Amino acid sequence: MTTWDDRQPIYQQLADLLAARLLDGDPPEGEAMPSVRALAGQHLLNPLTVSRALQALTDARLLENRRGLGLFVVPGARSHLKAAERERFLHNEWPRLRDRLKRLDIGAEELTWEDPR
Repeated sequence: MTTWDDRQPIYQQLADLLAARLLDGDPPEGEAMPSVRALAGQHLLNPLTVSRALQALTDARLLENRRGLGLFVVPGARSHLKAAERERFLHNEWPRLRDRLKRLDIGAEELTWEDPR
């Protein structure tokens, strides 16, 4: 079950979660998104909140509405999303992370891709 925090609206948190899934290829480009009802049930949210999250993804041109069929992942959505996320990471997150690593004296040789657990 997903836990929501108070730092941003729940619809935005859901949109971010769904965007992360799109980035992972779920669902694949050209395929249908789960219905509002299915997502509302899965995440225990009001259907209006889910609709707003899906609208945010549609506004970002990641989804398209096919009248009578539902919302579908647009071709190129994953590469568009990946480019936007890379840009955001490199300009917003990386500088803070790099500064923290420097402050803690953590060098590149100490970092690995493997999970330390």
